[in-house]
Amino acid sequence: MNEPFDDDPAGADPLAARDALARTDAELARITEDLIDILIARGVIQFTDFPPAAQAKLLRRRATRATLSRRLQLLDDDGAVL
Repeated sequence: MNEPFDDDPAGADPLAARDALARTDAELARITEDLIDILIARGVIQFTDFPPAAQAKLLRRRATRATLSRRLQLLDDDGAVL
């Protein structure tokens, strides 16, 4: 019963399983953010439908992504500052 599933990338190593979960949690968080943006853009939900704490978290992540995007645009393909 303690055998890993055939499609389990972490195998039997508990630390590897924890790391795999952490990676997929981050990936799933990004998918969830994108899904929320799509649903808002299509008018399925309103941003204000979310509780204030969730709104604050979404706004903080959007601001962080925007800042990162601006900083990355300052670099050209060779990594030199434009």
